Formats: sequence, C-alpha cells, structure tokens
Amino acid sequence: MDLLSLPSLFILLFVLFYLRFYVSPTNQNPNGGFRNYPLIGCLPEFLKNRHRFLEWTKEVLLKCPTNTAVFRRPGKVQGLITANPLNVEYMLKTNFENYPKGHRIISSLEDFLGEGIFNSDGHLWKVQRKTASYEFTTKSLRSFAMENVIVEIQTRLIPILEKAAEVDRVLDLQDLLERFAFDNVCKLAFNIDPACLDGDGTDGGEFMKAFEDAATISSERFRYVVPLLWRVKKFLNIGSEEKLKKSIASVHGYAEKIIRSRMDAKYEHDEDLLSRFIRQEENSAEFLRDIIISFILAGRDSTSSALTWFFWLLSSKPNIVENIRNELERIRKRTGKRLGDSYTLDDLREMNYLHGAISEALRLYPPVPIDTKTCRKDDVMPDGTSVRKDWFVTYHTYSMGRLESIWGKDCHEFRPERWLEDGGVRQESPFRFPVFHAGPRMCLGKDMAYIQMKSIAASLIERFQVDVQDREKCPEMLLSLTLRMKGGLHIRVRKDVPL
Repeated sequence: MDLLSLPSLFILLFVLFYLRFYVSPTNQNPNGGFRNYPLIGCLPEFLKNRHRFLEWTKEVLLKCPTNTAVFRRPGKVQGLITANPLNVEYMLKTNFENYPKGHRIISSLEDFLGEGIFNSDGHLWKVQRKTASYEFTTKSLRSFAMENVIVEIQTRLIPILEKAAEVDRVLDLQDLLERFAFDNVCKLAFNIDPACLDGDGTDGGEFMKAFEDAATISSERFRYVVPLLWRVKKFLNIGSEEKLKKSIASVHGYAEKIIRSRMDAKYEHDEDLLSRFIRQEENSAEFLRDIIISFILAGRDSTSSALTWFFWLLSSKPNIVENIRNELERIRKRTGKRLGDSYTLDDLREMNYLHGAISEALRLYPPVPIDTKTCRKDDVMPDGTSVRKDWFVTYHTYSMGRLESIWGKDCHEFRPERWLEDGGVRQESPFRFPVFHAGPRMCLGKDMAYIQMKSIAASLIERFQVDVQDREKCPEMLLSLTLRMKGGLHIRVRKDVPL
C-alpha cells in the first residue's frame, strides 16, 4: 500500500462526515450537470464514480440540454466537459489559440513525454508538426510502414495463431495486438525490431513493459483526489512515483542508446522517422527522444485498443463477419489473389465495408475517449457555457459516439452500414467524430492507422474463426492514456473458416 493512501483515506472520511452532517448539494437538478457541494464541488460523486469515470461523465453529459457540464473539485481542478460538436469545433479549430495543452497537462506528462509533439504548445509544437506533416505525406514512409505490417503479419502473427489453433490454446488477443503494434511502431520510429510478438526480444520486452508502466502511471496522475499528492510522492520518491521514475529511466535509456548510435553512424538513407529527424542537424538527442517516444505512444496504443474492441464487437455479429469475408473474397477474385496472399494499398482502399466496421468500433470505443485542453483567457462556448481562464476544457469522444443527435436512435448499435454511401465510405465531420482529433492537431497517422488495422483484421478474419470467451459479458474498460480492456480479450481460433 502506498504511504500516501492513508491521507487519502482520511480525506475521504472527512468528506463523508462533512456531507452527512453539514451540507446539501447546491445542484440537485437531474438535468443540471454534475452535483456540486459548497467548497468541495463534485468531489463526493468523483470518489464514488472514479472507477467508472467514462460511464459516469457520459451519463451526466447525455442528460444536459447542450451535452456540456461544469466540473469542480478541490485542488483548483475546475473546468468543463463537453460532447457538443459545436463546442468541439470551436476549441479545436475556430478559437484554437485559446485552447492549448496548458501547464497542468504538460507538467503531468513531461517526465515521460518531455517536450514531444503530443506534450507541447506554441513554437515548439509548430516546429515538430511542420516536420512530421511533411514526412507523413511522403510515399516512401507509407511504403516503409506497409512493408513492416506485412512482414509482422506473415512471419509472426499468423504463425502464432496457427499454432494456437492446432493445440486449441486460449490467447489474449489484446496482448498479441499490443505486442504487434509495439514491434511495428518501433520499426517505423527507430528501424529497430524489439521482437516482442516473437517472444525472443528480451531487451525489447523490457522496453515494452517499462513503456506500458510509464504510460499507465502517468495517466493516473490526472485522477488523484488531491492533485498535489502525486507531486509529494514524486518528491519523496515513494509508491507509484518511484515505479514511474524507474520505468521512465528504462524507456529513456533504451531510446537514447539507439538515438546516439544512429547519430554517430549518420545514416543517410534509412526511411524510419528517427533517421528523417536526424537529418535536421539542429535537433538534440533529447529532443529526438521526446519526438520518437510520442510517436511510439500514439502508434502502439491506438491501433491495438481499436482492434481489441473491434473483435469483441464482431464476436456477437456473425452476419457482419460474413459481410467482411464476402468483401475480401470479391477483392481476391478481382486481383487473382489466393487466400493468405498479402493485400496492397489499393486492395485495402477497396475494403469499404471493413473500413466502416472498424470506424464503428472507433465510434463506440475510441482509443482516446477524452482529450483535454486549457483555456488561456475567459471565453464563452457556442452553446453559451462560460469558460474561465486556466480552466480545463475536455471533449468527451466516448459520449459523442452515443449521441442520438449525431448518430440517430440506433447510436448504441454496431452497424457498419452507417459509414457507407454511394459505393464508398462516407466522410464524417471530425468535430462530430473526433477520434483522430481535429483542426490543426489532426492526427497525422490516421491513414497509416487504418492501413494497419485493415491489414490485421482482413488477415485474421479470412483465415480464422475467432471465438471470444465469455462474449456475452461486456468487458470492463480500463482508462489509461488510451482505452484498454481490463483483463484482456481471451479468444480461441479455428482454421475451419466457412467460405
């Protein structure tokens, strides 16, 4: 038990005593947002629902007339949470300069992410964004990414699944996908293969474990009852902060070793992201480390999270699985491919129904279910909600995927057809579907993410029958920097796919 769990317990007992004998909530209107108490704001409700934060905040927002609510708790934690597309567009695009990441967010993540592109504002962010924007549009980088995905699927993922099918072994699909994504993004970032999926990369496996611990503990800093506590623990180097320090040292050490050796070697023609940034000689080793760690975080967690929820959703929809297989069969017949042959980029672009199915999974279970900015100066949102300087402003992508006003009365259904239009994929406004962010910070890796997800999904679905264990039970959501599935997704696979 952390030493500081006792102060947290005393705080909780004090709050309960205070509420029981002295206070009534100032907001008891069920349509009025979060229930607030004098001095302590919505702390009691936060304590009660911290373990189900996404569902709790979703329930509140869906009852609010404009799907926006003000949130207050001790420690100067105050701001608003919104699922209103007009507000999302306003903060991410229209008045972008007034809603940076801000000090609270950057300082909470800087030990892990430093000044990387996902944890910086202003000039520093613009410099990284400009370089990354150019590199992500190059054909050579897309080809490099595609080649890595194909190799990882054919030489590692498929053989693991085939062997499991032969002996009827239960696998954790979430773990497999995370290892796949980690190998793949490390090749893209460093051109280094940690061999986590293969199981023979000891150093790479340690790097992955340290990376996962660093991401999880860093995200937990935002959910402290009293935000000052994690800073005290960091200062004393105890509990979770001691573990975080060790994990970050391991991640940074691994990355810096690769970066310095690459800088000394001065490779000129490698296609990975690190080599591309090294060519700009003004970048320091620390700066390169922060950039690369940010891209690993984005590439490793987002696609594995999306595909884990995708396969769980598919497990109860055999008709959708059949539709995907029919689409893949049509593409194979047109191109003359045999079952198991790799798909090209052009083939993947034709997989409209699969694209729609993956987009549905992203809508219902977005890898980044909430994202937060900071208000630079007093403002008023399009829905009339006032925002004060230094307030946090969070847009709730998870709630937005469940709004009837955006998706209709069947918004809770998994229906890929909603994404199909005129023989292709319907393009949705990123402010109604901000899974890949929106505005100037729009995700640069969106196309690569779809390439990887469609490649993996197509390869598994056409070869195997994926049987999810306990599929009737809705998995528990685990909120880290991304949305994971608590306990993983346990499956059996069979090769007798009906054709």
